[in-house]
Amino acid sequence: TLLYTIKFEGMATTVIEEQRMCHEEIERLQDALVAEKLHKTNTHREHINSEHRAFYLYERLQQCTSNLLNNYEDTDGIRKREIDQIGGPNEFQEFYNRLRKVKDYHKRYANDVASPMVMEFLEMAKMRENPDENEELVEFSDEEGYGKYLDLHECYEQFVNLKHSTKIDYLTYLTSFDRLFEFPKDKKLNTDYKKYLTSLQEYLIGFLYRINPLMNFDAETERILNDFEEKWGTGTFPGWARDPTSAMKSGNILDLAPFDSAEELASLGLDRLKTALQALNLKCGGTLIERAHRLYSTKGRELDELDPAAYAKNKKNRDEGEKQKDVAQLEAYVYHYTELLSEQRTSTRENVERKQARTADEVDDDDADDIDDNDEDDEEIVPYNPKNLPLGWDGKPIPYWLYKLHGLNLYFNCEICGNFKYRGPKAFQRHFAEWRHAHGMRCLGIPNTAHFANVTLIEDARALWEKIKAEKNKDKFQKETEEEFEDSHGNVVSRKVFNDLKRQGLL
Repeated sequence: TLLYTIKFEGMATTVIEEQRMCHEEIERLQDALVAEKLHKTNTHREHINSEHRAFYLYERLQQCTSNLLNNYEDTDGIRKREIDQIGGPNEFQEFYNRLRKVKDYHKRYANDVASPMVMEFLEMAKMRENPDENEELVEFSDEEGYGKYLDLHECYEQFVNLKHSTKIDYLTYLTSFDRLFEFPKDKKLNTDYKKYLTSLQEYLIGFLYRINPLMNFDAETERILNDFEEKWGTGTFPGWARDPTSAMKSGNILDLAPFDSAEELASLGLDRLKTALQALNLKCGGTLIERAHRLYSTKGRELDELDPAAYAKNKKNRDEGEKQKDVAQLEAYVYHYTELLSEQRTSTRENVERKQARTADEVDDDDADDIDDNDEDDEEIVPYNPKNLPLGWDGKPIPYWLYKLHGLNLYFNCEICGNFKYRGPKAFQRHFAEWRHAHGMRCLGIPNTAHFANVTLIEDARALWEKIKAEKNKDKFQKETEEEFEDSHGNVVSRKVFNDLKRQGLL
């Protein structure tokens, strides 16, 4: 059956034609998406542009599929009526009516040139095959280098302006901006700190979206929240250790199963009933009988079922707990997204060090080169690097003799740091004083002192810590063996001998 597209003023396409167009568009989108993913990119800029083109095709494919599904569901019955018209007893009359409308349209707009759907995908293929002619598909600042580096200057300004923050330079901030667990806990509940965390989180998410738009951010958010709720519930979230007094308070909860009446509870006394009521966050005042009845009323009932008037007025504590959880949740986002951007973070730190080491003449020369060659991309010229040597300050591989001299061909593994590998002995020795190793030692409950230098295995660290504690216990004063007594004749004996002689009446 031939189906005609009817497009003219006052008349839209038929439902069946819309479905045909959706099927065609879906097939072309799938082909374009496969071609985009199979296309090999040579530079960082090409890779990011390719990711954004694929993301656009994927979003459009989802939208087109949703529209096609709605058409097939035919909730308004238009598709069924149209099929009945085409296949009814007057199908020839319907056909010629539609043919007449098509002819009238083309007579009215004889000079219009139709643009088939394939032209759009040919243009997209042309952009893919000729990357030099592409415009920037996503916006980056000059400092970000089209997704190669982070630009945390605004977040850095907010950090140094915090009331209780340490005044550090930008390079140090790049190394330590995710060490939020070192910030004083009692200073985290102010508005400025929360605004700083929000800005840092929004920038990291935005940057991650710009360099990797195909990432499933909903799944990442769900993973972050599940991990956070687990650690927050157990009190092991970094920087928010649970207050030991809360555990003491929860230990005061009284089991009401053995008691059959409020009078039996009254036998426990005022103080015990008060601590049990405080553990449940209920009012603890009144006489002994009133407290007993109030506590017994909670037997077999959930706390949500109780009268709100029975609760103590500690809304301030509950609000403070919610604020702490909100701030800790923002920190969880920062921890996770910083880990995902570890490669860009390292490149940013190296780039800042390289810029700080340049002279004024070199800076002027670089600025002049940028003005003369605005369209040049540094990554378009890939340096010959078959041995995968590290890049120097000029962006070229360092000499092989220097690579061997610094031992960069050696990798050192540290189990305490989560089996993180360090390249070269210099980086390995330096990491014992850095945050990752210190955090790993803190999780093991061991102080990161000089005794544990060059210790990388968890079993060795624990064994050494037990040995150090045993040696410290030897130096402690032993009351039973080292405490001395003197009898009436001037004889000096130990405490144990003195007590034995005293019991035998020999003193």
